[in-house]
Amino acid sequence: MLRGFAAFRTRSGAKRLLYLAQLSLEHFSVQGIIKLSEQRRSAGASSALAGRFFRFPGCGGCRARQSTIWSVKRMGKTMQNFTEQTHTLGLYDPQFEHDACGIGAVVDIKGRKSHQTVDDALRIVERLEHRAGKDAEGKTGDGVGILLQISHKFFSKVADERNIRLGNEREYGVGMFFFPQNEHMRAQAMKLFEVVTRKEGLEFLAWRKVPVDPDAVGQKARDCMPSIWQCFIKKPAKVSKGIDFDRKLYVVRRVFEQASNGTYVPSLSSRTIVYKGMFLVHDLRRFYADLQDPDYESAIGMVHSRFSTNTNPSWMRAHPNRFILHNGEINTIKGNTDAMLAREESISSPILQDDMNKILPIINTSGSDSAMLDNALEFMVMNGMDLPLAVMITIPEPWENNKNISPKKRDFYQYYATMLEPWDGPAAILFSDGDVMGAVLDRNGLRPSRYYITKDGRMILSSEVGVLECAPENILVKDRLRPGKMLLVDTVKGEVVDDEKLKEFYASREPYGEWIDRNLVELARLRIPNVKVEGYTGDQLTRLQKVFGYKYEDVNTLILPMARTGAEPSGAMGTDTPLAVLSSQHPPLFSYFKQRFAQVTNPPIDAIREKVVTSTSVYIGAHGNLLEDKPENCKVLKVHNPILTSTDLLKIRYMNVPGFKVATVSINYYKNTSLEKAIDRVFLEVDRAYKDGANIIILSDRDVDEYHVTIPSLLAVSAVSQYLIRTKKSTALALILESAEPREVHHFATLLGYGACAVNPYLAHETIGQLIDQGLLDKDYYAAVEDYNNAILNGIVKIASKMGISTIQSYQSSQIFEAVGISKDVIDKYFTGTVSRVGGIGLEDIQADVEAAHNAAFDPLGLDINMELADGGAHKFRSGKEEHLFTPQTIHLFQKACFTGDYKAFKDFTRTVDNMGAEGVHLRSLLDFSYDPNGGIPLEEVEPVSSIVKRFKAAAMSYGALSSEAHETIAIALNRLGGRSNTGEGGEPEERYQSKSNSKIKQVASARFGVTSKYLVSAEEIQIKLAQGAKPGEGGNLPGAKVYPWIAKTRHSTTGVGLISPPPHHDIYSIEDLAELIYDLKNANRHANINVKLVSEAGVGTIAAGVAKGGAQVILVSGYDGGTGAAPRTSIKNAGLPWELGIAETHQTLILNGLRSRVRIESDSKLLSGRDVAISCMLGAEEFGFGTSLLMCEGCVMMRVCNLDTCPMGICTQNPELRKRFKGKPEYIINYLTFVAQELREYMAKLGVRTIDELVGRTDLLHVKPSAAGSRAAKMNLDCILHNPAIANSNVHFVPADTYDFHLENTLDMKVLMKKFKLGSKAPQSVRLEVSNTDRALGAIFGSEITRKYGSSLPDDVYTAECIGAGGQSFGAFIPKGLTLSLTGDCNDYMGKGLSGGKIIVRPPEGIGYKPEENIITGNVALYGATSGKAFVSGVAGERFCVRNSGATAVVEGVGDHGCEYMTGGTVVVLGQTGKNFAAGMTGGVAYVLDENWDFYQRVNKETVSLEPVEHKYDVAALKELIREHVEATGSPCGKEILDNFSEYLPKFKKVLPYDYDRMLRVIASMEERGLDGEQAQIEAFYAVQKKK
Repeated sequence: MLRGFAAFRTRSGAKRLLYLAQLSLEHFSVQGIIKLSEQRRSAGASSALAGRFFRFPGCGGCRARQSTIWSVKRMGKTMQNFTEQTHTLGLYDPQFEHDACGIGAVVDIKGRKSHQTVDDALRIVERLEHRAGKDAEGKTGDGVGILLQISHKFFSKVADERNIRLGNEREYGVGMFFFPQNEHMRAQAMKLFEVVTRKEGLEFLAWRKVPVDPDAVGQKARDCMPSIWQCFIKKPAKVSKGIDFDRKLYVVRRVFEQASNGTYVPSLSSRTIVYKGMFLVHDLRRFYADLQDPDYESAIGMVHSRFSTNTNPSWMRAHPNRFILHNGEINTIKGNTDAMLAREESISSPILQDDMNKILPIINTSGSDSAMLDNALEFMVMNGMDLPLAVMITIPEPWENNKNISPKKRDFYQYYATMLEPWDGPAAILFSDGDVMGAVLDRNGLRPSRYYITKDGRMILSSEVGVLECAPENILVKDRLRPGKMLLVDTVKGEVVDDEKLKEFYASREPYGEWIDRNLVELARLRIPNVKVEGYTGDQLTRLQKVFGYKYEDVNTLILPMARTGAEPSGAMGTDTPLAVLSSQHPPLFSYFKQRFAQVTNPPIDAIREKVVTSTSVYIGAHGNLLEDKPENCKVLKVHNPILTSTDLLKIRYMNVPGFKVATVSINYYKNTSLEKAIDRVFLEVDRAYKDGANIIILSDRDVDEYHVTIPSLLAVSAVSQYLIRTKKSTALALILESAEPREVHHFATLLGYGACAVNPYLAHETIGQLIDQGLLDKDYYAAVEDYNNAILNGIVKIASKMGISTIQSYQSSQIFEAVGISKDVIDKYFTGTVSRVGGIGLEDIQADVEAAHNAAFDPLGLDINMELADGGAHKFRSGKEEHLFTPQTIHLFQKACFTGDYKAFKDFTRTVDNMGAEGVHLRSLLDFSYDPNGGIPLEEVEPVSSIVKRFKAAAMSYGALSSEAHETIAIALNRLGGRSNTGEGGEPEERYQSKSNSKIKQVASARFGVTSKYLVSAEEIQIKLAQGAKPGEGGNLPGAKVYPWIAKTRHSTTGVGLISPPPHHDIYSIEDLAELIYDLKNANRHANINVKLVSEAGVGTIAAGVAKGGAQVILVSGYDGGTGAAPRTSIKNAGLPWELGIAETHQTLILNGLRSRVRIESDSKLLSGRDVAISCMLGAEEFGFGTSLLMCEGCVMMRVCNLDTCPMGICTQNPELRKRFKGKPEYIINYLTFVAQELREYMAKLGVRTIDELVGRTDLLHVKPSAAGSRAAKMNLDCILHNPAIANSNVHFVPADTYDFHLENTLDMKVLMKKFKLGSKAPQSVRLEVSNTDRALGAIFGSEITRKYGSSLPDDVYTAECIGAGGQSFGAFIPKGLTLSLTGDCNDYMGKGLSGGKIIVRPPEGIGYKPEENIITGNVALYGATSGKAFVSGVAGERFCVRNSGATAVVEGVGDHGCEYMTGGTVVVLGQTGKNFAAGMTGGVAYVLDENWDFYQRVNKETVSLEPVEHKYDVAALKELIREHVEATGSPCGKEILDNFSEYLPKFKKVLPYDYDRMLRVIASMEERGLDGEQAQIEAFYAVQKKK
């Protein structure tokens, strides 16, 4: 049972309970309840429901911000609460949970109610089983639910049986309740609800126990099942039906929720009802008898199945919520909810004005992200906003950079943007209020949604096609939900309202354009006042630079290159310096914050190639009242670049515009006074300014002198911002920072992320002036400052896009960072809500750092000081400065050991690196072994070296970054040892596949370079790279100068033409997509293990749990400090976490979820010694990757020029001259890895552990090293890494018998293709079969067998499979030459992924009534990473058709947004319309597009490609032949029409040709004309082009 009420830790919760106990429920007045909730609010409860028994509504990205902690004791099966884990355990924290989902809806457009709608909706969810999650045993689901209209026919029948008079349709409300199982508590809650209902003036009719079948659900769900009841409430005669009555019910529910404990209300309405629970997809229908009753009729049915990353889901987190169901993730939720709660002070509406105090707070912050969005929408709707409008403004389409949007619509979006920041992130949302049902997709289109409209007046929508059978002749339209667009069915009017019409309707309701013209102020249009900007002379400037901790390297390697080139500088080889908290160099506070990034549960985005969806505008000023349309609402200042010049700031400071008042607050304070008091004084000044009517506050640190020091700018901004949120003023005041401290991208990102609207880095700008005066920069001052500002802004956009956020407005205040090394007190008080798990420095240490820098500029004794900037040595080693692991001394010792096989030198090396730095370098430096007091065991009893080295792997380093000599040496060495080497993301030359230099691990990264069927079949392990330690959340870019001919051949591209790796895998936008890719790769090579590479960050454990549920067999967690290639400097230093946290969290979370024995955990990043490996193993790892150290074995001396192609040792370069210097040998690597294993054995012997398996997870053998009292290391708290109270035995490791079973024997490949086709015969053969959406990756298994037997030597069409029905996801993935799949019907996402020579034909069935070329037939991301083969599609394809195609030929009749993105080869013919941003990042191949309306030029991204008419005879012949093949294969009517009138259509075609590709082909052709053969011509052409540059 619950440990009584005392289990609440929140004081406000405890107070409330005492209060409740004192009141007998009969006398419980509603005023009392309200008074109570007000008392509670004033007591500072972090959420209105602080101290709940459970977390409240919803599912969604389960980001519950739970502040209340309590403990649950299970006693047998009587578990009171029906909820999941709510408090942190070790490193596991429920706020990191995410989920993804399958969604669907069936609507009768005319509003005719039928049981058929209910039945069909349930059938959809039952066909989406592979998109739903289940627990480790597979018996309990993560959650399934359905939202329906209230069926009058059904409920009046039920009421008659109980003699209840309900009245007519919609004259009564029905509530659905999840009560506690405890009878006493249930009776109390029921009584309370009845009292509240009557007090609100409504007549309570009756309770009904909902008939359920507990045997239909799994044991886990039964253990925490609530008692499920319905209630009926009569509508008063005076209140009209529909929304007015629902408003009354809303108030009743809100009052009840505030006052009751332990009850959750899924729905209470007169129009809709929600049935949901913790089910597998088939359980929903079986569990609720109501849903099986033929009398239950509805015109709307919306369903949702949940795939959660944690395995303790709950009844209330299933969807639908009250208005919405949501497939996705809201990345900006922290900022959105803070702003929404702050609006409570200023928001008002005439409708619920009198009841406002009953319904606040707007948002219950302990819910999930979807639940919080539902709260916000419900609040807006109940206060009079239309539901479609509320959804439209919270998830707006990308309007700012869209040139084709109508002026009215632009003004409408601009008006609402001034008041509400977008709720940003990948999402497909279905919403309904019982009258309308709508759907909306996020601005990026990152979730699949397809729909049909039938002739008999129904709309069927789902994540996939083929979930519900429809006769072809009954279909009117087949389409997809488009990015940023809305679809609405109005069942009252009986019509489908399209996006354009709907938005024009709302945009025309008020004169928004006129209002904006009158009120919105643009920064660019403000006058410059007659005031001079303060400047500094040489010595003053240097002194200031020293005060603010500038180093020589900041000026020369960061500020100078940004001012010169307008781009952020790159670095290489990861980072090997201490964490900020362990550094002796007084790093700025910014360095303690690590950026978080998206992996798996939502994708990072490409802000460069997909600029059309991004926006950098910010709005400064007070927010208007969202619930009332009035002109004054948009009285704000619009700024396009939040990095302000000093002139910009002057304009703002002196702006004389009615409605604006600017105040400046100094953040300096007297030296030697308390920092805490100084912050409190700033709060006071801000309050004073607010009372004087200011709505813009400038926090300034100008005027630092001998006596004044400054509060670190990040601390000042965050403290003030949190103070404004607490006092509900954050939407009434905007913060601008004027500071000398920020200078690099990460600094600005943290400042915006913690609440600044704009920043003026005056010292960085002055420094640029100094560089120009000194002659180090030859450039106009204003141009240089502008370039610097743009470099910073682009860097921030990139950081936001790593988290999947596309607007700076939403990034503001979103706090997407984790602190490493800051104490809990400082975090809770000034950085509230930020994750910080290892403790660290307090305010006094922060103050000491500030004063140390100040003393360097103003000597306290008045002595002269050195007026030169010190060099910090932060990236490259400098003697006597920042500690580095790799110094000339350690590199010398290391190479001596490996080259000569000298174990003693190796021991000297490990002794040096293990004890580096006064306080250590890593978190593991703070740990030590608890050796066996009895002296351990003899060394010979420990597992031998030969067995240990089999667990060693080479980290992923691509062929392309490394020279072929370096890459092969590593592979040969690891193969000899019995370990495994990794290809990296650049593919591998085919001739190595069967040789001694074959890499056993084949990596599949976002660019899919060289990923063919052959490549996959040659692997023992296939690694899906989701992120990279040095730059998690980012893509890559190989410039043309590095794409030598041999690299181009391996990567299936063109020599001399640049290559781009996209930031996300375009087939992984969510956890179920990753499960799909794992499944596809397992089909493409059944004998390989699938490995998923993640990077350590807060919450990586719950992501790993989702990955394990998805079927991965190995999970690699990389640290932030790894990385061998080029990456932006901010990413190397500031993104991601140490692997100690990631490995420990992953190990703990997998044990909590019963998934640990299913997978192997692997770690890598700066593993150098036996001690590193031992600690990694004791925290949970079983396999170990080495990267940097292997390069050092080959002779690397850490010049850190990998990104420049000038490696002096011939390792990280393709230059043939430099490669001659390569000295590495496999023996050196073998020596090193043997030494590591030997040293590991010595530690194991002392610990008394015999095998690695016994060492896994043994944190009991580790303790924290004692450190000097008062030192920073002593303030760290590593308990969460070493102890997890919920885990009895942490020595849990991989057990082969528990491996995930994919049940491949049930696939059509195994049951039909392998049996019917004769692999031994090359004679043409064909098979007919029926397919459905559950038959995924069709053809992949059979294709892999063809590859094993014949390679790519077969002719076309040897094996033909004729399929009828709906092709599942990844239809025809990786199929090789010789196999043809023809599909009559529809196809889902990822068709032809990785096509390797095979042929795919998709055509609509006979007898259809619609035009194929106007309707969608195949889903998103078709032919992703295809390398060869053909595809003919008679119909339209979805978003991102042929993304990263590098050799396939395709003909299609229309494509969605971002067609041919990143394409590097092959030919695409589009016989119809394209979406926006066509050919973004396309660097090779050709596309021919039919442009009948002459408007294609508006939708092309012209950065890398040119548009020209199709005139050359070769082009004309090729185009005609492809259309002829297309018509022959599919019988396409539009293709036939074009062929019959070819001369008329030819002028309407445009040829899309990449510039570099075109230039390179011309040079190669000219070389061939001189008589050079193919390869030689390419090499000569490559050098010829490089010379010209």
